[in-house]
Amino acid sequence: MFYTQQRGPEDKPALLLVHGAGGTHLDWPAELRRLPNTAVYTLDLPGHGRSALPGYDTVTAYADSIADFLTSLPLNNVVVAGHSMGGAIAQELGLRHLPQLVGLILIGSGARLPVSPAILDQALHDFDAATAFVAQHEWAAHIPTAMRQLALERLRQTAPAVLHADFVACNTFDVRSKLAEINVPTLIIGGTEDKMTPLKFSQFMAEHIHDAQLITLSSAGHMMTLEQPTAVATAVQTFLANLQGNSHDGDT
Repeated sequence: MFYTQQRGPEDKPALLLVHGAGGTHLDWPAELRRLPNTAVYTLDLPGHGRSALPGYDTVTAYADSIADFLTSLPLNNVVVAGHSMGGAIAQELGLRHLPQLVGLILIGSGARLPVSPAILDQALHDFDAATAFVAQHEWAAHIPTAMRQLALERLRQTAPAVLHADFVACNTFDVRSKLAEINVPTLIIGGTEDKMTPLKFSQFMAEHIHDAQLITLSSAGHMMTLEQPTAVATAVQTFLANLQGNSHDGDT
C-alpha cells in the first residue's frame, strides 16, 4: 500500500488515517496529515490511489490489510482514524483487540453503512451517474461548486469495479451488536448535515461503545474533514493529548 509519513515523537501515539469508499489519502486535509508534534501515516487502501489493485469487497479484508500494515512497519502505539468506510475498518480493528491499537477515531461513519440497490447497480453499469450522486450528496449545502467538482474528478479516478466493491463492503458491514466489545478510547465525530451517514449513526456508536466521546459539527456534511478541517484537527489533537495524559496516569 502507498502511504505518506510524517515523523513525530516516539513516546506519543501515532495516527493512522484511513479514507472512505472510492477515496485516497488526499481525502484527508493537510491539517490532519501534518498534525503538529504527531507521527501521522496516511495511506491509500488496496486498489485506491497509488496502491496496487485489487480492492476488496468486505470490510474484513480491508481490516486484514491494515493489520498487516501495522505489523510490517511496525507500529506499536497507534490510533486509527477512519472516515466513512474507513471508520468501519477502524471498528473492525477495534473488535480484534490488537495490542498495537490504543484508540479509535470514527468520522462520518456508522456501525452499519447501508447502500441503496440503485447506487450499487449504478457503480458498475452507470459509473458517471453513481459518482455524480455521491458528489452531490456528500457535501453540506453551502460548499462551493468548485470544491464539489474537484472531489468528483478525484472520485472518478477510482476504477468502477473498486468503487462497486467498496459499496458492497459497506452494505454488508454491520457490527451494531458488537460495539460494546470495543475496549479502547474512541472519538466519534458527526456532522449535522451528513446525508450519507446521518448524525444518528454517530450517536448510536457513542451510546454503545463504552469509552466513547461524541463531537457534533454544526453545518458539516459527510466530507466534514475537508469542509471543517480546523475543527476536526483540533478535536483529534485534543483526543490524542488526553489519551497521552491518561496513559501517563496509568504508568504512574
